[in-house]
Amino acid sequence: MDWQTLKSNARRKFSGACRLCPVCDGVACAGEVPGMGGIGTGTSFRNNVNALASYRFNLRTVHQQNQPNLACKILGMDLSMPVIAAAIAGTALNMNNALKEEEYAKAVVGGCKQAGVIAMTGDGPKPQIWETGLEAVKNAGGCGIPIIKPREVDQVVEMAKQAAEAGATAFGIDIDAAALVNMSNAGQPVGPKSQEELAYIKQNTTIPFIVKGIMTPDDAQACQSAGVDAIVVSNHGGRALDYTPGTAEVLPYIVEAVNGKMAILVDGGVRTGGDVLKMLALGAHGVLIGRPMAVAAVGGEGEGVSLYLEKIRAELTAAMILTGSGDLSAISGEILW
Repeated sequence: MDWQTLKSNARRKFSGACRLCPVCDGVACAGEVPGMGGIGTGTSFRNNVNALASYRFNLRTVHQQNQPNLACKILGMDLSMPVIAAAIAGTALNMNNALKEEEYAKAVVGGCKQAGVIAMTGDGPKPQIWETGLEAVKNAGGCGIPIIKPREVDQVVEMAKQAAEAGATAFGIDIDAAALVNMSNAGQPVGPKSQEELAYIKQNTTIPFIVKGIMTPDDAQACQSAGVDAIVVSNHGGRALDYTPGTAEVLPYIVEAVNGKMAILVDGGVRTGGDVLKMLALGAHGVLIGRPMAVAAVGGEGEGVSLYLEKIRAELTAAMILTGSGDLSAISGEILW
């Protein structure tokens, strides 16, 4: 399978839920939530893409860095490159049922494992969403990170224990889903969490705890004080609150505030290996990819996910060579113009 065939398959299966635009910037799908778009005007989605595009590379070729090392360790996980598949769920609602929930989870988890990285799995108003993700992680020997909606804390703790029993490497909550209407409508309330509540979750769970949906330095510091193992700088792919800045805009401020005391992941508008390198140069330890991973899974299932990740690997390798970056630890803001 090649990339063009994969995209053709995905376009047909999505049936309009995703148009596979030449530039995935949230313009055509603005306001399509449920769907693959950004909430409201789509400004938050576009800001993610535009913020990344505003950074430029310093091209450097007078050096001997021709075989970059992409391998890394994040939260004790050995990864072939600092890339993680973002948690995406609700395929019937958001993707016109382009893949069944269990097919999607299996494709992303399996494809990531084959490529030497790891996938996050999702949660939602239907128990099947959480259960199919957990099953995919278990079947992959624990190679996965289940992400829980910001439910009541005792329920989060119980679900985190289920994740640990499935062998999951870590778990998280996507706190940026704190106002998700479809959860409340289904009788499963979600909401923001205090520092004390985050600390309670951490103290009552056994595997690394990730909080996704952090966009300000003070929230990042609160997570750090609560003992959270890692945060994801994220505005939920522009699907939670209209008119937020792009994640690449706020990332440097959060990195400065945390000051190396906690792992920092980031998502938002990442499409290429070059985008991954920009986020690393801005201070992230790892990068989540969402919508393109969904396109890869719908277009080619596990094989498609693996194919897309190899594309990312090749692009990241080339970008590191052309910026004189021989090792991930050597990447800094100096490679950016």
